[in-house]
Amino acid sequence: MLLLELLRDPNIRWILLATTLLGLSSGVLGSFAYLRKQSLMGDALSHAALPGVCIAFMLTGIKSLWFFMVGAAVAGAVATFGIGFITRHSRIKQDAALAIVLSAFFGLGIMLLTRIQQSGSGSQAGLDKFLFGQAAAMIQADVYTMAGLAAFLVAACALFFKHFKLISFDAGFARMIGYPTAALEQLLMLLLVIAVVVGIQAVGVVLMAAMLITPAVAARYWTDRLGGMVVLAGVFGAASGALGTFASTAANKLPTGPLAVLAATAIFVVSVLFAPQRGLVAKRLRQAQAKRDAHRVKASRVGAPEKGVSA
Repeated sequence: MLLLELLRDPNIRWILLATTLLGLSSGVLGSFAYLRKQSLMGDALSHAALPGVCIAFMLTGIKSLWFFMVGAAVAGAVATFGIGFITRHSRIKQDAALAIVLSAFFGLGIMLLTRIQQSGSGSQAGLDKFLFGQAAAMIQADVYTMAGLAAFLVAACALFFKHFKLISFDAGFARMIGYPTAALEQLLMLLLVIAVVVGIQAVGVVLMAAMLITPAVAARYWTDRLGGMVVLAGVFGAASGALGTFASTAANKLPTGPLAVLAATAIFVVSVLFAPQRGLVAKRLRQAQAKRDAHRVKASRVGAPEKGVSA
Protein backbone atom coordinates (compact mmCIF):
# COMPACT_ATOMS: atom_id res chain seq x y z
CA MET A 1 0.00 0.00 0.00
CA LEU A 2 2.79 2.40 0.87
CA LEU A 3 4.44 1.66 -2.47
CA LEU A 4 1.26 2.48 -4.39
CA GLU A 5 0.82 5.69 -2.43
CA LEU A 6 4.37 6.76 -3.23
CA LEU A 7 3.95 6.00 -6.93
CA ARG A 8 0.91 8.27 -7.11
CA ASP A 9 3.24 11.24 -6.70
CA PRO A 10 4.45 12.24 -10.19
CA ASN A 11 7.65 13.75 -8.80
CA ILE A 12 8.55 10.44 -7.15
CA ARG A 13 7.83 8.61 -10.40
CA TRP A 14 10.27 10.85 -12.28
CA ILE A 15 12.97 10.39 -9.65
CA LEU A 16 12.38 6.63 -9.63
CA LEU A 17 12.73 6.46 -13.41
CA ALA A 18 15.91 8.53 -13.34
CA THR A 19 17.66 6.57 -10.59
CA THR A 20 16.62 3.21 -12.05
CA LEU A 21 17.98 4.09 -15.48
CA LEU A 22 21.12 5.51 -13.89
CA GLY A 23 21.71 2.27 -11.99
CA LEU A 24 21.02 0.17 -15.09
CA SER A 25 23.50 2.00 -17.33
CA SER A 26 26.12 2.30 -14.58
CA GLY A 27 26.00 -1.42 -13.79
CA VAL A 28 26.29 -2.44 -17.44
CA LEU A 29 29.21 -0.12 -18.15
CA GLY A 30 30.91 -0.76 -14.82
CA SER A 31 31.22 -4.45 -15.68
CA PHE A 32 33.82 -3.69 -18.34
CA ALA A 33 35.68 -1.23 -16.10
CA TYR A 34 35.82 -3.88 -13.36
CA LEU A 35 37.07 -6.61 -15.68
CA ARG A 36 39.74 -4.28 -17.08
CA LYS A 37 40.92 -3.57 -13.51
CA GLN A 38 39.93 0.07 -13.83
CA SER A 39 37.65 0.26 -10.81
CA LEU A 40 39.35 3.43 -9.60
CA MET A 41 38.91 5.07 -13.00
CA GLY A 42 35.26 5.79 -12.26
CA ASP A 43 36.27 7.35 -8.96
CA ALA A 44 38.88 9.54 -10.64
CA LEU A 45 36.50 10.63 -13.39
CA SER A 46 33.69 11.43 -10.94
CA HIS A 47 35.96 13.58 -8.81
CA ALA A 48 37.38 15.22 -11.92
CA ALA A 49 33.85 16.19 -12.99
CA LEU A 50 33.44 18.66 -10.09
CA PRO A 51 35.77 21.39 -11.42
CA GLY A 52 34.16 20.99 -14.84
CA VAL A 53 30.73 21.66 -13.34
CA CYS A 54 32.05 24.70 -11.45
CA ILE A 55 33.80 26.16 -14.49
CA ALA A 56 30.68 25.65 -16.62
CA PHE A 57 28.64 27.64 -14.08
CA MET A 58 31.28 30.38 -13.83
CA LEU A 59 31.29 30.80 -17.61
CA THR A 60 27.52 30.72 -18.13
CA GLY A 61 26.15 31.99 -14.81
CA ILE A 62 23.10 29.72 -15.06
CA LYS A 63 22.17 26.29 -13.76
CA SER A 64 21.82 24.12 -16.83
CA LEU A 65 22.27 20.35 -16.76
CA TRP A 66 23.51 20.40 -20.34
CA PHE A 67 26.19 23.01 -19.60
CA PHE A 68 27.16 21.12 -16.46
CA MET A 69 27.42 17.90 -18.44
CA VAL A 70 29.60 19.51 -21.09
CA GLY A 71 31.89 20.95 -18.41
CA ALA A 72 32.09 17.64 -16.56
CA ALA A 73 32.73 15.73 -19.79
CA VAL A 74 35.57 18.08 -20.78
CA ALA A 75 37.10 17.83 -17.30
CA GLY A 76 36.80 14.04 -17.40
CA ALA A 77 38.46 13.90 -20.81
CA VAL A 78 41.32 16.10 -19.56
CA ALA A 79 41.71 13.87 -16.49
CA THR A 80 41.79 10.76 -18.69
CA PHE A 81 44.45 12.34 -20.90
CA GLY A 82 46.43 13.32 -17.81
CA ILE A 83 46.37 9.80 -16.42
CA GLY A 84 47.49 8.35 -19.74
CA PHE A 85 50.23 11.00 -20.14
CA ILE A 86 51.62 10.32 -16.67
CA THR A 87 51.72 6.54 -17.13
CA ARG A 88 53.24 6.74 -20.62
CA HIS A 89 55.95 9.33 -19.92
CA SER A 90 57.05 8.31 -16.44
CA ARG A 91 57.63 5.27 -14.29
CA ILE A 92 54.53 6.01 -12.25
CA LYS A 93 52.02 3.16 -12.25
CA GLN A 94 48.39 3.70 -13.19
CA ASP A 95 47.06 3.46 -9.64
CA ALA A 96 49.43 6.21 -8.49
CA ALA A 97 48.53 8.33 -11.54
CA LEU A 98 44.84 7.87 -10.73
CA ALA A 99 45.41 9.01 -7.15
CA ILE A 100 47.37 12.07 -8.29
CA VAL A 101 44.78 13.16 -10.84
CA LEU A 102 41.84 12.39 -8.52
CA SER A 103 43.17 14.46 -5.64
CA ALA A 104 44.35 17.34 -7.84
CA PHE A 105 41.05 17.71 -9.71
CA PHE A 106 38.94 17.28 -6.60
CA GLY A 107 41.02 19.86 -4.75
CA LEU A 108 40.56 22.27 -7.66
CA GLY A 109 36.83 21.55 -7.68
CA ILE A 110 36.45 22.25 -3.95
CA MET A 111 38.39 25.51 -4.33
CA LEU A 112 36.18 26.66 -7.23
CA LEU A 113 33.02 25.57 -5.40
CA THR A 114 34.03 27.56 -2.32
CA ARG A 115 34.75 30.59 -4.50
CA ILE A 116 31.33 30.37 -6.15
CA GLN A 117 29.55 29.97 -2.83
CA GLN A 118 31.34 32.99 -1.41
CA SER A 119 30.08 35.00 -4.35
CA GLY A 120 26.50 34.37 -3.16
CA SER A 121 25.29 32.50 -6.24
CA GLY A 122 26.51 28.97 -5.53
CA SER A 123 23.65 27.96 -3.26
CA GLN A 124 21.05 29.25 -5.68
CA ALA A 125 22.74 27.31 -8.47
CA GLY A 126 22.61 24.13 -6.41
CA LEU A 127 26.28 23.40 -6.99
CA ASP A 128 26.77 22.42 -3.37
CA LYS A 129 24.46 19.46 -4.02
CA PHE A 130 26.75 17.97 -6.65
CA LEU A 131 29.08 16.57 -3.99
CA PHE A 132 26.55 14.02 -2.71
CA GLY A 133 23.74 14.48 -5.23
CA GLN A 134 20.17 15.69 -4.85
CA ALA A 135 17.80 13.56 -6.87
CA ALA A 136 14.80 15.50 -5.53
CA ALA A 137 16.01 18.60 -7.36
CA MET A 138 15.68 16.96 -10.77
CA ILE A 139 12.94 18.17 -13.05
CA GLN A 140 11.20 16.41 -15.92
CA ALA A 141 13.67 17.74 -18.50
CA ASP A 142 16.59 16.39 -16.45
CA VAL A 143 14.94 12.97 -16.33
CA TYR A 144 14.45 12.98 -20.10
CA THR A 145 18.13 13.84 -20.55
CA MET A 146 19.25 11.09 -18.17
CA ALA A 147 16.93 8.57 -19.83
CA GLY A 148 18.29 9.37 -23.28
CA LEU A 149 21.92 9.16 -22.19
CA ALA A 150 21.31 5.96 -20.22
CA ALA A 151 19.69 4.38 -23.28
CA PHE A 152 22.66 5.51 -25.37
CA LEU A 153 25.14 3.92 -22.94
CA VAL A 154 23.29 0.59 -22.87
CA ALA A 155 22.95 0.58 -26.66
CA ALA A 156 26.66 1.36 -27.12
CA CYS A 157 27.64 -1.49 -24.79
CA ALA A 158 25.34 -3.85 -26.68
CA LEU A 159 26.69 -2.74 -30.06
CA PHE A 160 30.35 -3.04 -29.06
CA PHE A 161 29.89 -5.97 -26.68
CA LYS A 162 32.18 -8.32 -28.62
CA HIS A 163 34.88 -5.65 -28.94
CA PHE A 164 34.77 -4.64 -25.28
CA LYS A 165 34.78 -8.30 -24.28
CA LEU A 166 37.92 -8.99 -26.26
CA ILE A 167 39.91 -5.98 -25.03
CA SER A 168 38.82 -6.74 -21.47
CA PHE A 169 40.22 -10.29 -21.51
CA ASP A 170 43.02 -10.20 -24.11
CA ALA A 171 43.89 -6.80 -25.56
CA GLY A 172 47.05 -8.23 -27.15
CA PHE A 173 45.11 -10.78 -29.17
CA ALA A 174 42.59 -8.11 -30.18
CA ARG A 175 45.44 -5.96 -31.46
CA MET A 176 46.95 -8.90 -33.32
CA ILE A 177 43.76 -9.68 -35.25
CA GLY A 178 43.39 -6.05 -36.29
CA TYR A 179 41.03 -4.51 -33.73
CA PRO A 180 41.67 -0.79 -33.10
CA THR A 181 42.32 -1.38 -29.41
CA ALA A 182 43.45 2.19 -28.68
CA ALA A 183 40.26 3.62 -30.19
CA LEU A 184 38.11 1.06 -28.38
CA GLU A 185 39.78 1.87 -25.06
CA GLN A 186 39.18 5.57 -25.63
CA LEU A 187 35.57 4.86 -26.54
CA LEU A 188 35.08 2.88 -23.33
CA MET A 189 36.65 5.73 -21.37
CA LEU A 190 34.34 8.22 -23.06
CA LEU A 191 31.33 6.10 -22.12
CA LEU A 192 32.57 6.04 -18.52
CA VAL A 193 32.79 9.83 -18.56
CA ILE A 194 29.22 10.06 -19.86
CA ALA A 195 28.02 7.63 -17.17
CA VAL A 196 29.67 9.73 -14.48
CA VAL A 197 28.20 12.93 -15.88
CA VAL A 198 24.73 11.36 -16.02
CA GLY A 199 24.89 10.34 -12.38
CA ILE A 200 26.45 13.30 -10.62
CA GLN A 201 23.16 15.14 -10.07
CA ALA A 202 21.42 12.11 -8.56
CA VAL A 203 24.29 10.45 -6.71
CA GLY A 204 27.02 13.08 -6.55
CA VAL A 205 30.68 13.09 -7.53
CA VAL A 206 31.81 11.38 -4.33
CA LEU A 207 29.58 8.28 -4.58
CA MET A 208 29.24 7.82 -8.32
CA ALA A 209 32.13 5.34 -8.49
CA ALA A 210 30.21 2.99 -6.18
CA MET A 211 27.27 2.88 -8.62
CA LEU A 212 29.66 1.90 -11.40
CA ILE A 213 31.58 -0.85 -9.64
CA THR A 214 29.50 -2.33 -6.78
CA PRO A 215 26.73 -3.86 -8.98
CA ALA A 216 29.37 -5.32 -11.31
CA VAL A 217 31.30 -6.93 -8.44
CA ALA A 218 28.07 -8.31 -6.98
CA ALA A 219 27.07 -9.77 -10.36
CA ARG A 220 30.46 -11.48 -10.69
CA TYR A 221 29.59 -13.74 -7.74
CA TRP A 222 26.57 -15.19 -9.55
CA THR A 223 27.96 -16.12 -12.96
CA ASP A 224 31.11 -16.96 -14.91
CA ARG A 225 29.78 -15.68 -18.23
CA LEU A 226 30.32 -12.07 -19.27
CA GLY A 227 26.89 -11.72 -20.88
CA GLY A 228 25.15 -12.90 -17.73
CA MET A 229 27.36 -10.69 -15.60
CA VAL A 230 26.54 -7.57 -17.63
CA VAL A 231 22.80 -8.28 -17.46
CA LEU A 232 22.90 -9.01 -13.73
CA ALA A 233 24.98 -5.89 -13.06
CA GLY A 234 22.37 -3.82 -14.87
CA VAL A 235 19.58 -5.45 -12.87
CA PHE A 236 21.42 -4.94 -9.57
CA GLY A 237 22.17 -1.32 -10.46
CA ALA A 238 18.56 -0.63 -11.41
CA ALA A 239 17.35 -2.30 -8.21
CA SER A 240 19.78 -0.21 -6.17
CA GLY A 241 18.47 3.01 -7.69
CA ALA A 242 14.85 2.00 -7.14
CA LEU A 243 15.43 0.85 -3.55
CA GLY A 244 17.34 4.04 -2.76
CA THR A 245 14.48 6.13 -4.10
CA PHE A 246 11.83 4.28 -2.09
CA ALA A 247 13.92 4.39 1.08
CA SER A 248 14.58 8.10 0.63
CA THR A 249 10.88 8.80 0.14
CA ALA A 250 9.75 6.62 3.03
CA ALA A 251 12.38 8.04 5.40
CA ASN A 252 11.75 11.76 5.24
CA LYS A 253 14.62 14.05 4.16
CA LEU A 254 17.23 11.33 3.64
CA PRO A 255 19.27 11.76 0.41
CA THR A 256 18.55 9.39 -2.46
CA GLY A 257 22.11 8.98 -3.75
CA PRO A 258 23.72 7.64 -0.56
CA LEU A 259 20.74 5.34 0.04
CA ALA A 260 21.08 3.95 -3.50
CA VAL A 261 24.77 3.26 -2.81
CA LEU A 262 23.84 1.54 0.48
CA ALA A 263 21.28 -0.56 -1.39
CA ALA A 264 23.97 -1.58 -3.88
CA THR A 265 26.25 -2.47 -0.98
CA ALA A 266 23.51 -4.59 0.59
CA ILE A 267 23.08 -6.48 -2.71
CA PHE A 268 26.85 -7.00 -2.77
CA VAL A 269 26.84 -8.40 0.78
CA VAL A 270 23.99 -10.79 -0.09
CA SER A 271 25.94 -11.91 -3.17
CA VAL A 272 29.11 -12.51 -1.17
CA LEU A 273 27.20 -14.62 1.34
CA PHE A 274 24.57 -16.48 -0.69
CA ALA A 275 25.70 -16.74 -4.33
CA PRO A 276 25.29 -20.43 -5.33
CA GLN A 277 28.88 -21.08 -6.48
CA ARG A 278 31.12 -18.32 -5.09
CA GLY A 279 29.18 -17.34 -1.98
CA LEU A 280 30.69 -17.95 1.44
CA VAL A 281 27.70 -19.97 2.64
CA ALA A 282 27.82 -22.23 -0.42
CA LYS A 283 31.57 -22.74 0.04
CA ARG A 284 31.11 -23.66 3.70
CA LEU A 285 28.34 -26.11 2.81
CA ARG A 286 30.52 -27.75 0.15
CA GLN A 287 33.42 -28.00 2.58
CA ALA A 288 31.18 -29.56 5.23
CA GLN A 289 29.78 -32.03 2.67
CA ALA A 290 33.30 -32.94 1.55
CA LYS A 291 34.32 -33.62 5.17
CA ARG A 292 31.25 -35.79 5.70
CA ASP A 293 32.00 -37.74 2.52
CA ALA A 294 35.62 -38.19 3.59
CA HIS A 295 34.59 -39.50 7.02
CA ARG A 296 32.04 -41.83 5.43
CA VAL A 297 34.65 -43.27 3.05
CA LYS A 298 37.13 -43.67 5.89
CA ALA A 299 34.57 -45.41 8.08
CA SER A 300 33.58 -47.79 5.27
CA ARG A 301 37.23 -48.72 4.70
CA VAL A 302 37.82 -49.38 8.41
CA GLY A 303 34.72 -51.57 8.72
CA ALA A 304 35.36 -53.61 5.53
CA PRO A 305 37.04 -57.06 5.94
CA GLU A 306 40.49 -57.52 4.46
CA LYS A 307 40.68 -59.50 1.20
CA GLY A 308 42.77 -62.64 0.85
CA VAL A 309 42.43 -63.81 4.48
CA SER A 310 40.96 -67.32 4.85
CA ALA A 311 39.34 -68.74 7.96
